[in-house]
Amino acid sequence: MKRTLLSLFSSVFLLVALCLVQMPAAHADNWYWLSSDSKYSKFFDPASVVKQMEVETSRGKVPTLLAAWTRTTYSYGGAQETLAAYGLSKQIPNPAQLSYSYALVHIDPQQRTLQYQEEAFYDAKGNRIWHSDTPGSSKEINSQSFDEVFYDAIVDQAFATEAEREHAKAKDRWLSLWEEPTVDGQRTSMMVDTSTLRMKGNNLIGWYWQETKDSNGNVIEIKFLKQAVNLQQGSEKVISGQYWSQQTGWEVLKDIDGIYRSIRRGTVRYDGLESLRSYVQGHEWWVNRYRIDN
Repeated sequence: MKRTLLSLFSSVFLLVALCLVQMPAAHADNWYWLSSDSKYSKFFDPASVVKQMEVETSRGKVPTLLAAWTRTTYSYGGAQETLAAYGLSKQIPNPAQLSYSYALVHIDPQQRTLQYQEEAFYDAKGNRIWHSDTPGSSKEINSQSFDEVFYDAIVDQAFATEAEREHAKAKDRWLSLWEEPTVDGQRTSMMVDTSTLRMKGNNLIGWYWQETKDSNGNVIEIKFLKQAVNLQQGSEKVISGQYWSQQTGWEVLKDIDGIYRSIRRGTVRYDGLESLRSYVQGHEWWVNRYRIDN
């Protein structure tokens, strides 16, 4: 009788444990839809947003670390792309198995970064087919980031605004700074993604898109740059970036020396500097949002 009860208890315990393993990592009552395309649909749980760290400033407490749960659903193409990116194509050879995923993310609004803390993939029946609780590397969010809509929604939820999402969708998100002709009828232009602009000391930090076209208007070269522009001194430096050409495709920029270079008066680049100064004067709240160094 004791053995029978013990066996029954063990079976029930095992069943409960298995159910817990199969349960979604995030227990959201209402997922808020953010975006959809042919590969992915993205959601987040507003109720899961937590201010894990805050700093006391002259303007009150400012969150410096946020946490929240996200959900992503996949088409066949999205699943195929994701499994390849995660190096799971051999472990999960059939992309149709991946139906949706949950992820716990951390966000640093001062650095504009997002980091995955925990993530799990599920099939259509709710069976977990892959899981990781090893934190990934922090990545800065810009216009090319898969996670941009997650970042914007979570930060807006924490700060009780619609500012990040509004700027991301604004028609004037990209500010044209300068354009100049180059050799052989080519033209090079530069614009800045204003949704990424933020002040740190005297530096305006953001992401810039520099594009070169040939005489027929075909794009032949792109530089996607994170830059710091010292508005007082009139100098700039490249922090990081990517490079694209018709020959190489996208590559990470190498040999970045981190040296500030003066922007000479009378050049198109100086016109761009003046445009940045004007933008900052007209958008002081935006470029100083979430700031803790002043």
